Amino acid sequence: MIRLDRDGHVATITLNRPAARNALPTTGWLQLAETAAEIAAGDARVAILRSEVPVIFSAGADIAEFQRFTGDDPTRFREVMRAGIEAIAALPMPCIAVIDGGCFGAAIALVLACDLRVAGDGAQFASTPAKLGLGYPREDVARLIAQIGKGNAARMLFTGEIVDAADAHEMGLVELRWEEPEPLARAFADRIAANAPGAMKLLKRTLADPSDPALDAAFDACFAGEEFAEGVKAFRERRRPSFP
Repeated sequence: MIRLDRDGHVATITLNRPAARNALPTTGWLQLAETAAEIAAGDARVAILRSEVPVIFSAGADIAEFQRFTGDDPTRFREVMRAGIEAIAALPMPCIAVIDGGCFGAAIALVLACDLRVAGDGAQFASTPAKLGLGYPREDVARLIAQIGKGNAARMLFTGEIVDAADAHEMGLVELRWEEPEPLARAFADRIAANAPGAMKLLKRTLADPSDPALDAAFDACFAGEEFAEGVKAFRERRRPSFP
């Protein structure tokens, strides 16, 4: 259902559940959280989230599972899905989502937990909970508003309409659009991985919460670090820095 591959300093999470169009059941969200924890504990400097199933990134949550819910099952589903999504958001290194096909329902929340989104020309997006008589988790609504604004979030949530790659790029749902999104995502990943890993982690923390006062001391400490020493040395020698 979910595969983890490593290539140098790049860790790649691949969704591969073709029979269900990459819709994730409860066990899938748990596996996603476990995979993210494994990446966080390793030495990867950047992560990529992608699909191996043609023409679909993910259909979101597994609706077939909903029909069997009883008792506290909805609460458990919400909590487990939250754990998977937040595990991706909490990765200490940058994470790039590659979307080249359908991205529906909870899958939009998943890609919004990443730091950058690269869409192929065949990408399509739709937030469809209202068609099922459901709302959308508040954390995911907040991220959607932060990404595309309240008006565009309302448009997607209220209508459930399909947004194509061009429209998604225009409204800011994805940052990059390219005919072949995977090579572009990998090029960005390699560029990120070549930078100082400690600096990347600090920048990610700062982007997540610029109001955190602890970031001041973390910034100041950079000047006494090995990464800064190598960066300055490389600058003076007019070469690319080499970070261990």
